Amino acid sequence: MGTWKRLSTEQIRQRVFETLRENIDYRERTVLGVPASHLDDQVFTKDATFLKEAPFLSALVHNPNHIGCHTLGESEVFFSGTQQLEREVIRIVAEDILRGEPDGQDGYVASGGTEANIQAIWIYRNYFLNEKSIPNEKIALVCSTDTHYSACKSANLLNIRMVQVEVDPMTREIKEASLRAAISSLQREGFMGIIVVANMMTTMFGSVDDIGLYDRVLETSSMDYMIHVDGAFGGFVYPFVTDDERYSFKNQSVTSFSIDAHKVLQAPFGTGLFVIRKGWMDKVENRQAEYVNGLDNTLVGSRSGANAVSVWMILQTYGYFGWKEKVQILMQRTTWLCRQLDALNIDYFRAAYSNIVSLNARCIPRAVVDRFGLVPDRHNGNSEWVKIVIMDHVKPDLLHGFVAVLKGELNRT
Repeated sequence: MGTWKRLSTEQIRQRVFETLRENIDYRERTVLGVPASHLDDQVFTKDATFLKEAPFLSALVHNPNHIGCHTLGESEVFFSGTQQLEREVIRIVAEDILRGEPDGQDGYVASGGTEANIQAIWIYRNYFLNEKSIPNEKIALVCSTDTHYSACKSANLLNIRMVQVEVDPMTREIKEASLRAAISSLQREGFMGIIVVANMMTTMFGSVDDIGLYDRVLETSSMDYMIHVDGAFGGFVYPFVTDDERYSFKNQSVTSFSIDAHKVLQAPFGTGLFVIRKGWMDKVENRQAEYVNGLDNTLVGSRSGANAVSVWMILQTYGYFGWKEKVQILMQRTTWLCRQLDALNIDYFRAAYSNIVSLNARCIPRAVVDRFGLVPDRHNGNSEWVKIVIMDHVKPDLLHGFVAVLKGELNRT
């Protein structure tokens, strides 16, 4: 675990404006071949006084295009300044948070966890298809029933089988018998390549899969397998509250991670990260993108460099210890809430090291669900759980108010 250092507000401001000056300025240079420009200045004027003190908003107006993967080598020279900030973001996440080797990972700022999950599964599908000569119909994606629906999207888009294994309804742990039965069935059917999506905090429950269980079961099979970690929610939480190295690049069984920056990190929506060990991004290299300097290895192609700037700014504002402190505060608030729920005899699930609390829907009056925006596991009227996510805006006074209203509603029933 590294300890990247925090920077002052002025240091951050100066650095971002320096990188923007290294990028193309469409107003100052005679560039005719780039199919892009700054934001329309009839609507988004660059001369607004407040922009001089607003580096992220200035990056939006400058409109850098971060097409491609900038950790691989050459990229579009027009946006080299802000691309450097993206490389620094990937290094911090891969090395300081996910404990990877120096310069041992590639990655890019994606649109979110869904894209990053598809990117990983696409890479492994191509690896099995092109390097192991395993046809699509003999490749399967394996995950738990609590896994994010982007896994289903991936299997559908890439035309591979998806198999979901059961979890215990009380502990949310993968049922070993279900996993063994699924793997045995796939092997009997002649499947040869398995792509695992393991969860570092699920969306609904904050639960963490036993990644070692996947290893133990799959090692006894004759099938090749790759493991991708979906840390869309947990990536900026779990590594800061536990020393569990299974969910890091220290675990040689893990090849890639997806992490959302627009959840706990509070970057703008449409901001996630994909990080993978060196040597894998070329499995999806697009040789037809010859007009792009450095080609393109990403699912999305063109993407806003301003999103990368936002992540860099947030990470540098806190530094390692500042961010760890923020996450620990969220944990303290979550623990306080759980103690109040215990006192009220409310049935709930909270995974260890999680800031998500999933309440038994039968225990919570509908008026409380609606008033406080609790999110159900299903919107079809048959929900079993409603969840509370302790985010930055969920301050102690809001939690006290929630508990008081809940007590009042329970006393009326």
